[in-house]
Formats: sequence, structure tokens, C-alpha cells
Amino acid sequence: MTSKKVVELFYDVVSPYSWLGFEVMCRYRNVWDIELKLRPAFLGGVMQGSGNKPPGLVPNKFLYMTKDLNRLARYFDVPLQAPSDPFEAMFQKGSLSAMRFVAAVQERGKNGDKQVEQVSRELWRRIWSEDKDITEPASLSEAAKKAGLSDSEIKEVLQLSTSKEIKDKLKSTTQDALDYGAFGFPLLVCHVDGKPEMFFGSDRFELMAHCIGEKWLGPQPGKSAAKL
Repeated sequence: MTSKKVVELFYDVVSPYSWLGFEVMCRYRNVWDIELKLRPAFLGGVMQGSGNKPPGLVPNKFLYMTKDLNRLARYFDVPLQAPSDPFEAMFQKGSLSAMRFVAAVQERGKNGDKQVEQVSRELWRRIWSEDKDITEPASLSEAAKKAGLSDSEIKEVLQLSTSKEIKDKLKSTTQDALDYGAFGFPLLVCHVDGKPEMFFGSDRFELMAHCIGEKWLGPQPGKSAAKL
């Protein structure tokens, strides 16, 4: 019996394309013969470390991105909608406290990565669907509550998220992404025959499937399988 192929997914909830990649990989977790490892990291650190500039800072790219995300939301069936002030949400407020919070949820290690998945999704919903804040402790608490965490768990995670341990953990994961060659998110790293294969973005799943010997069934594999 062959062991499952490991796929690492580096992401940040400030990135809408990461949400698309995240949902697809969560859907394929039980379709492909893979072990999905969620790697919450800090996109700001990757952009700085790689010398990249966000597409939102180039006017034509920003206009294209807005239209593109509307199309992608329908195609991927993800309730993605740009906030009223994307520049403020992405670049002024950012996601450092949110990603430290997610890293703290993961560090507690309850239910494997299930809580990490649920909390990440609720944070994406807040910023990229409901036009809400993801920086204040009350905002993080609300997302965690919707994700099923108890009041005592939320209190514990909030305290942990400001610790040096978690700050270092997030830095370390972000550095791991840079070491793989990251310049943006989502970043997918497939480990095939002991070698890492890196894929950037939410539009490389077909190629990724080919490289790991699996079949791409579109962004909603459940629906595709039902038609067969």
C-alpha cells in the first residue's frame, strides 16, 4: 500500500485567491489520494521577502482582478464578494492579527486541522463576503464562535495569538513558504517521490493533478462525479 501524497497549502485569509484554492483543496481532500496540510502564513511577509508587489497596487490589474473574482466566485461556487474598500481591508488593516489567531488555533491542535479549516473559512467570509473587520479581538472571537469554538477556547486562543511562540511560528511558516520559492498565495507544494513541486495560484489544479497522478474533475468534484 502506497502512502498518501502530501500536499501543503500555504494561505492567508486576506487573499481572495487563497480562499478559492483552499475550498478546492478541502473538496479534493477525500477525492484524491492526498494528505492535505494546512499552512496558515503571512502574505505580507511573503511579498516583502520575495520583493513582489500586490496586483492591487497596479490600477489595470486591480480593475481586472475585481471582474475576475466575480467570475471565479460563480465558477468555484464560493460566496466571494469584494469589500467596499478593498485597499483598506487588504493593505491598511491587513491580516497579521488574523493569521496569528489561526496559527494559535492550529497550535492548540484540537480536532486535527478541522478547527483551523473552520476558523479560516469564517475569517474569509467576514472579509471577502460580509465586508466585516478581521483585525479586532471581537471580530476574531465572532469568527471563532461561528466556527464552533467555545468561549473558553476563544479566550485561550486570543491570549496565545499574542505570544512570542505564535509570532515565531507564523514567521517560521512564512519563511518555509519563501524557502519553497513563494512570491504570493495560495501556494501549493506537492511532495512527489520525495521531491517538492510548487504551484502558485488557484488556476493550476489541472496541471497539479497531472503531476501527482490524479484526475481533475473541476472545482466542484462532487457535481462532476454525479454526472458521470
